Amino acid sequence: MKGKVALVMGAGITGVSVARHLLDQGWRVVVADTRPDPPGADTLASLGVELVAEPDDSRLRSLVAEAGLVAPNPGIAPRHPIFALAAELGVRVAGEIELAFERTDVPIVAVTGTNGKTTVTTMVAAMLVASGLRAVAAGNIGLPLIDAVDAGGADVFVAEVSSYQLALTERFRPRVATWLNFSPDHLDHHDTLDDYARAKELIFARQEGDDLSIGNADDAVVAAALARSAARKQTFGLDRGDWRLDGDDDVLRGPAGEVVIAVADLPRPLPHEIANALAATATAVAAGAGLDECRRVLATFGGLPHRVELIGDSGGVRFYDDSKATTPASVVAAVSSFDSVVLIAGGRNKNHDLSGLGELAPRVRAVVAIGEAAPEISAAFEGRRPVTVAASMDDAVRQAVALAESGDAVLLSPGCASYDWYGSYGERGDDFARAVREIAGAA
Repeated sequence: MKGKVALVMGAGITGVSVARHLLDQGWRVVVADTRPDPPGADTLASLGVELVAEPDDSRLRSLVAEAGLVAPNPGIAPRHPIFALAAELGVRVAGEIELAFERTDVPIVAVTGTNGKTTVTTMVAAMLVASGLRAVAAGNIGLPLIDAVDAGGADVFVAEVSSYQLALTERFRPRVATWLNFSPDHLDHHDTLDDYARAKELIFARQEGDDLSIGNADDAVVAAALARSAARKQTFGLDRGDWRLDGDDDVLRGPAGEVVIAVADLPRPLPHEIANALAATATAVAAGAGLDECRRVLATFGGLPHRVELIGDSGGVRFYDDSKATTPASVVAAVSSFDSVVLIAGGRNKNHDLSGLGELAPRVRAVVAIGEAAPEISAAFEGRRPVTVAASMDDAVRQAVALAESGDAVLLSPGCASYDWYGSYGERGDDFARAVREIAGAA
């Protein structure tokens, strides 16, 4: 029967989770994947799910025609033919976070942004737990939201949501929604920058009444979207906002002027970390956390791996792993935190214009370009700062050590994806840390 057949497009972690969820809901599930040997195949077989690898156009059409629901993985780009087929054949399309939302009455707090999503989601969940609530961090952070919902036992779900996930929603309506920032990214997935922005804005789109929309007052795109929200609104920012940095007293303040925490008490008082702290506190308090508990988390939260993570010090030079920085905006935020940087940048460009990185020259002593985008990185700094090209991470670290002077930061902040040399940004960051320890002797 058509209404009881669900087609999951894309295997892997999310695909398996969605398939298991739909089976529990009484659907007959078919999973299709463009890869010849999809990840999760053994698990799907154990669940009794039919897996169709590399379906041709005819087979894909027949699969959609038989389905009452199409559930694409977030990584399936909007230009994939499955979307046109579903529209043509009148089949509903719903992503994983949409299905999770429909399944639970537990409040959902959602966090999105080009940068900082995982950090803020982690802090918000920690603040809620410290306040005595059973909070679960899920979504794009690693644990699929659908798995968290099916497991139950939570008072609140704190969901990191990406533009990929938001684009697959029609009803998703978080009780509290926070949009951190916006800069060009994922143009290898979304057709245009406007498409990317519209997907992000879906975090606010269905909120109303007592829901709360929280946005970055310092970001023009976010602020404009926040103004269009039909829900209650709050802002945060370094220069302005309900939750703000008071530069005169060097403290973070809340809407009533209350002191959240002194900047000196933050373990990492970098500008983007201060913005994250403000966003996390605003979000957590809105979801039921106490300000004292938020303050304690802020005073002890040392950051997440591969995000301007201090690896060690050698000869007065500090080495930082910012491998998670896969956009030019991320590099700008990281470099702006230091006075003098030897920058290691490059990798596989995600259709970004890297030329603007040259504007960082006043804070950069020298550049080591790596990976496929090395020519673009070199061109960005040509005539502004010395640039060398490295053939490996070991080579990059050796060159950076030779170029750095006491007081400098050697910063791996690639501005690009890792997939030319590595399987993930984490693998890239780990290899950088290894090379720093072995070559620079950093401790």
